[in-house]
Amino acid sequence: MSASSAQSSTSHADADALALAETLVQFIRDEIPLALAMDLQLQAWSHERLSLRVPLAPNVNDKGCAFGGSLVSLMTLAGWALVELALRQRGEDCDVFVGESTVRYLAPVWDDFRAEAQLAPEASWEVFFSTLVVRGRARVEVTCEVPGREGKPAASLSARFVAKRRAAG
Repeated sequence: MSASSAQSSTSHADADALALAETLVQFIRDEIPLALAMDLQLQAWSHERLSLRVPLAPNVNDKGCAFGGSLVSLMTLAGWALVELALRQRGEDCDVFVGESTVRYLAPVWDDFRAEAQLAPEASWEVFFSTLVVRGRARVEVTCEVPGREGKPAASLSARFVAKRRAAG
């Protein structure tokens, strides 16, 4: 394959992946009223990291900074969407839910904000998908962060997401 063919193939795959992520974000906005009220948007997706963003205005608290419930909601949605995208890319039809999570609020957020989700360092998509094949359900650890000032997180979330195959038919 020539370099230009490989680049074209990669660009096409990236465009397909981006379209899949945009479709999922629209699904979230359509099916989860809170996501629409938050004005949830896709910022970026690289297959390893998903970033969702929201404006401050609909997510503000009485002090003028981001509402803690919006921070945790955005991080939870980013983690859930990361797992859902991995499943959809592989053609898996599963229900995904958060099984457990821990959140830390570290600093106030005074501007529009985003949450970045990725697999936890000890987690593996290979283990997750092989378990799903064998058991019909699997769990995976995800970490999420709302970046703050000076390169430090404003909030973080560690969560275990569970995927369970839907019954056929």
